[in-house]
Amino acid sequence: MFFRRRGWLRNEYDEKLLQQLDMLKSSWLNQKSLLEKSMDPSDDAIVQTKIAEIKYFYLFKEAKKRQVKVKR
Repeated sequence: MFFRRRGWLRNEYDEKLLQQLDMLKSSWLNQKSLLEKSMDPSDDAIVQTKIAEIKYFYLFKEAKKRQVKVKR
């Protein structure tokens, strides 16, 4: 009875993880392209881009560890 819910919760949180992963990836790529187009990027822009990259790869590793599958 209690163990049936585990699969449902896992699917729900896997879906949230994939949504956050997609959001962070687009944010990171936007910041990266803006940084590449900039002639003289500020230190703050460089730091924000690096933070976005670290957040994305952290969630990417978490998804890989949890063996999350993308449903298409």
